[in-house]
Amino acid sequence: MKIIVCMKQVPATTQVEIDPETGSMKRSGSSTRTNPYDLFALETALRIREKTGGTVTALTMGPDQAVSMMKDAYAMGADEAVILSDRKFAGSDVLATSFTLSQGIRALGGADLIICGKQTTDGDTSQVGPALAEHLHIPHCAWVSGLVCVDSEKIQVKQELGEVTQVSEMKYPCLITVDKDIFVPRLPSYRKKKATQNREVKMLHLSDLPDQNLTRYGSIGSPTAVDRMFAPESMARQIHLEGTVSQKAERLFALLTEQKII
Repeated sequence: MKIIVCMKQVPATTQVEIDPETGSMKRSGSSTRTNPYDLFALETALRIREKTGGTVTALTMGPDQAVSMMKDAYAMGADEAVILSDRKFAGSDVLATSFTLSQGIRALGGADLIICGKQTTDGDTSQVGPALAEHLHIPHCAWVSGLVCVDSEKIQVKQELGEVTQVSEMKYPCLITVDKDIFVPRLPSYRKKKATQNREVKMLHLSDLPDQNLTRYGSIGSPTAVDRMFAPESMARQIHLEGTVSQKAERLFALLTEQKII
């Protein structure tokens, strides 16, 4: 079985800068980490490989600095790592990102199973996985919290859908997005890290993808209109109330009333 795990580097801090003209997050120079939800996706892929055999490929869209994340994926057990990197991919919204990933998967010859984290900590849309499945014209299940049955022909998963828990079954090829705690991600192995330190991280550019239509990539291919984007101001103000319990309660009630909270 050929499994592809979509991963992303996200800011490792909440102190991010926003470009006032484009509304995009400034990523250059900031410290990054692997999106936490994608670690659950990679662990899920590795466990499925243990049952069914096959290969696990880690795929990301981003700058060359994503090599460090892919090296960690190798140390966890991934067989192959691929980065989609091109300046023309910059400024991608959900639609352009999912389309670019779909083209990368097509360039790699497709996959039986694609696994994504439920969401990213820098976007939180939870839409890239389902949109990717639509671009590839394959079935998908989102919000997967557990595996019920996996074999060489199909996968059966448990989904948490609000107040409903649903069990769904799909034949390959298909896509799932997994929730946190589906499995505990394994730590990168020092032995695997040493064994894979010289393993190639494959780089794909726009010229390597099947669709060369520039209007479908990056900011040009992103129809999302952002009116304004800004980092929230830090609010660390505190008010200390003095007096008896009754006096404190009266003062607290007055403050909440003034702020129109009650």
